[in-house]
Amino acid sequence: MKRFLFPLAIAFCFLALVSQHSTVSAKDTWMSVRTKNFHLIGNANEKEIRKVALKLEQFREVFTKVFPHMKFNTPVPTTVVVFKSRNAYKVFGPPNSGGYFQGGVDVNYIALSTERYGPPGQDDDGVFNIIFHEYTHLLVNNTFKNAPAWFNEGLAEYYSTFSITDDQKIGLGIALGNHVHLLRQNKMLPLPTLFAVDHKSPYYNEKSKMSIFYAQSWALMHYLIIGKEGKLEKLAKFLDLLAANVPVETAFPQAFETTFEAMEKELREYVKQDRYNYVKGHFARKIELDTNTEAKPLTEAEAQAYLGDLLLHSNRADSVTYLENALKLDPNLGMAHASLGMLRFREGKVEEARASLERAVASSSQNYLAHYYYAYTLSRQRPEDTAAKYTPEQMTKIREHLKRAIELRPDFPESYTLLAFVSLVTGKDVDESIAHMKRLLSESPGRTSATFMLAQLHMHKRDYKTARPLLEQVAKSNNDESGPAQLLLDQLVRYEKQFAEYEEAMKTRQSGMRKTSDGPDVVVGETAIVQTSDPSSYLREALRKPADGETQIMATLVRIECEVKNIVFVVKTSAGLLRLKTDSFDSLDITTYTSEVAGEISCGPRKPENVVVICYLPNTDKRVKADGILKSVEFVPTDFKLKPDKS
Repeated sequence: MKRFLFPLAIAFCFLALVSQHSTVSAKDTWMSVRTKNFHLIGNANEKEIRKVALKLEQFREVFTKVFPHMKFNTPVPTTVVVFKSRNAYKVFGPPNSGGYFQGGVDVNYIALSTERYGPPGQDDDGVFNIIFHEYTHLLVNNTFKNAPAWFNEGLAEYYSTFSITDDQKIGLGIALGNHVHLLRQNKMLPLPTLFAVDHKSPYYNEKSKMSIFYAQSWALMHYLIIGKEGKLEKLAKFLDLLAANVPVETAFPQAFETTFEAMEKELREYVKQDRYNYVKGHFARKIELDTNTEAKPLTEAEAQAYLGDLLLHSNRADSVTYLENALKLDPNLGMAHASLGMLRFREGKVEEARASLERAVASSSQNYLAHYYYAYTLSRQRPEDTAAKYTPEQMTKIREHLKRAIELRPDFPESYTLLAFVSLVTGKDVDESIAHMKRLLSESPGRTSATFMLAQLHMHKRDYKTARPLLEQVAKSNNDESGPAQLLLDQLVRYEKQFAEYEEAMKTRQSGMRKTSDGPDVVVGETAIVQTSDPSSYLREALRKPADGETQIMATLVRIECEVKNIVFVVKTSAGLLRLKTDSFDSLDITTYTSEVAGEISCGPRKPENVVVICYLPNTDKRVKADGILKSVEFVPTDFKLKPDKS
């Protein structure tokens, strides 16, 4: 069975930013402050940095109270860059903004300026509204399995209005005027339509429809949380049912004990009212930072390195300027070498990247990201590679650095996920990787990448019964893995269908044949079963039928060569070797009808070589260095015969 290997490329979000050619001086006093959930750096004074840290920790504390039975985890660290002025910030942020949130699989960044133009204490530019919205997404995506888009966006909008004064008095749920106006002027979506919206939906992506989706999602969450008593518990039940793959049309009445139409009527009446409920409360004690929170000065080189890494995660070309400046100031600064290595790798300069990362792990052996980045670049030739082959030396080095990364930061998920990727490629330590993925999902159920990896590991072991529901879960998600998961699920369905046909043919042949002394044909019911001495006849019927223009032959698979732009299957026929290419494993139909071939199909020599039936389009273009385009590969028993014996 073909295995789709999920690419673990460092996926950075893209921001359209104005290019800046000048660098910010780091000669100010730069400070680092670490709290329970955030790492803050900045050229603002320590008091201002701690103020930002406290506000973020307070928000996180309040957010976790809405679903007290949930365990909220953010295993990917969040670094906050606090600039002392808008002038210092503007080089790094989107135009006309005072702050932003930049997500990443290795680190999340928040950048903001502490300078305000409004009255004291007033967040006039909405900086924290944006940050609270995006940080809510981070918490939801880690915690809730398959969080629906309406819930994710509605909750983020609801929590974007969070405010706190005197470290104790909180405000939450203020009505968002633009949403209220839009809902009053436009017809709302039917709830089944709202619940069906995902990241591919026009309502999510088209401006003319996106606004009503956001507005109604906010209004529904506002109503369920503070609009009517008792709805929050029912919402939690609804989400649990959806996570258990209960259809929405069944889950909704079961959880809310009402109909779609009745809830829609209640929601319409809710948005027509003149006043919205608004939570005003206070904690019994002040939410304060630990007085022992670590604070220390940063060197100018370290400040430049952090600024370069911030720009790198925002996909900014000028990141290299800051990273190179950092290394001029401190040639042995491991964090700068690590970030520069990942920049070079993204540019396709693999050897330069690895050289920088070798410097990083040598000079900063306690930096878990340096070890992870180095292992990552060793695991593939390009960021987009989804298949790889390793020498024993490479394999040892990759595992060594991943194990070291795990020792230094046991809760960082990507080290375990990359280790699982390597297990898929090599077929080694698969059970260990399954245990890692299960533990990750117990801590962060919303990590779809871990679910997809777990499904592939079970596929490798031919445990299709366990893999199928995991693939179905990922395919229904709103994440980047949904497409690849659906492809793998489709392949699994085709394989199961073909194998069922094969087993049915076997049963029919065995039950239909009644041997007699002289071996005549026998009739079972209305069907004549002809006795045959050809054991391959049943399998020939189950094989894929060649399409127009394709050639079908039986051959021996010798090796699979993974080249830069394509994959070449080398097969041995009675006439000699054939080199048949394909763009990727996903372009092929690959099926096995023998227990001798199981698990992943990967690059390299086949040991032992396998008997296969292949279909391919013969090559007529002499410029193409291949004998044809491969369309399907079917592994068959060694005694199989593609054509019946002539007798």
